[in-house]
Amino acid sequence: MTDREAKSRAVKILAKSIYRDLEAQGFDERQIVALATELISEVTTKISRGSSPAIVVADKQQVA
Repeated sequence: MTDREAKSRAVKILAKSIYRDLEAQGFDERQIVALATELISEVTTKISRGSSPAIVVADKQQVA
């Protein structure tokens, strides 16, 4: 397994863990989607300021 594959797998595991934790704390799907939207907004803002490397889309996965 390459470093990129390992990181991709870790991100999926982290996302599932965060989702389960939020659900267990009483957040509903709408609130979880709102959180995800805010995270995407933060990343988009950082990219637009030129503070982050370009994101390459390959095989439906985003990798930095």
